[in-house]
Amino acid sequence: MRFLTRQFAACGMMAAGLACVFPAQAQTTLTLSSWLPPNHLTTTEVLTGWFKEVEKASGGRIKATMLPKAVTAAPGTLDAVKDGLADVSFVLHGMMPARFTLTKVAEFAQLGQTGESNSVAYYRVHERHLAAANEHKGVKVLTVFTHGPGNVMSASRPVAKVSDFAGLKVRTGGGLPSELLKTMGAVIVVRPGTESYELLANGVVDATLLPYETVASMNLERVVKHITNIPGGMYNTSWAVVMNEAKFNALPKQDQDVITAHSGERYARAAGKAWDAKDELGREQARKAKINTLQADQAFVAEIVKRTKVFEEQWIQDAQKKGVDGAAALKTFRTELARTGP
Repeated sequence: MRFLTRQFAACGMMAAGLACVFPAQAQTTLTLSSWLPPNHLTTTEVLTGWFKEVEKASGGRIKATMLPKAVTAAPGTLDAVKDGLADVSFVLHGMMPARFTLTKVAEFAQLGQTGESNSVAYYRVHERHLAAANEHKGVKVLTVFTHGPGNVMSASRPVAKVSDFAGLKVRTGGGLPSELLKTMGAVIVVRPGTESYELLANGVVDATLLPYETVASMNLERVVKHITNIPGGMYNTSWAVVMNEAKFNALPKQDQDVITAHSGERYARAAGKAWDAKDELGREQARKAKINTLQADQAFVAEIVKRTKVFEEQWIQDAQKKGVDGAAALKTFRTELARTGP
C-alpha cells in the first residue's frame, strides 16, 4: 500500500514537473461583428469561414465569438473596430466616400468577369500601390476584396441602353456607381443592398445595382422583373476586412503569424470565390423564376466605358494628391486581371 502511495506521489510530482515544462497555452477570443444578415455569405463565409481556418491552424488557441448584433450601422464599422467595440469586421468603402479615395479603383465598370479575379487583382494593387497611403489608419487590414460583377436589376422597365436610366430611381451603395448613374440621368438612392427587396417592393426605387448572388440570398426573384448583364459589371464594390490594431499587436507572435498566413491574397481569393459560387446560385434562381434577362449590347457597353473613363481620369488626379501614381495602379490592376482572368 505504501508502495502504491509512493508511486502515485511520484506520478503527481512528475505531472507537476511536466506542467512546468509544458505550460497550458494561453487562449485568445476575438469578437466578430457583422452588419449583414447572419445567413449572408459575407457573414457565414467571408468572416466566419475565414476564422474557422484561423482557429484550426492555431490549434484552438485563437477562438472567436460572433456578436449577436452589429456594434454599429455599416458606415460606422471602421471606427467601431478602431475603438475596440469589435475586434474584427468588414467595411464597405463606398459608404464612407469622404474617407476613402484610393479604394475607388475597384469600383469602376468593366473590370474582371469574376469575384475571384477582381479580388486577387485588387489585393495586389492595394499592396503595391495603395497601402502606403494609409487610408485605413488605426486598423489592421487583413485583406481587401470585391464581389462579383454588379448588374442592373429592375422592377419596372428593362434597361437596354443609357437613355433607359433617365428618371429611373436606382438604389446603389454609394461611391462611383452613384456618380456614373447620375451622368445617365438616374435618380440615386444610397442605401445598403440588404434593403433592396423592401425598396423595390414598395416602389421607393425602380431598380438596384447588385451582383447575381442577391437574387437567391435576398429573394429578389419576387420583385425583380428584368436583369441586364453587363460584361465586367456595371460597377463593383470595394470591401476590406479589418482588425483592431492594438488587439493584433498584443497577440503572441505565433498567433500573429497564423492570422497573417490566412490573410492577404489568400483571403482575397477565398472571398472572391465565395461570391462566385453564390452568384451561380443566383443565376439559377433567376432562370427558374423566368426573370427577363438582357445582355448589354456593344453600344451600351461602349457608352459605359466612355463615361467611366472620365471618372478614371479624375481618380488618377485624386490619387496623385495622396502620393500614389494612379495611372500605374490602374495599369497594374488591368495587368493582374488579365493574369487572373477570365
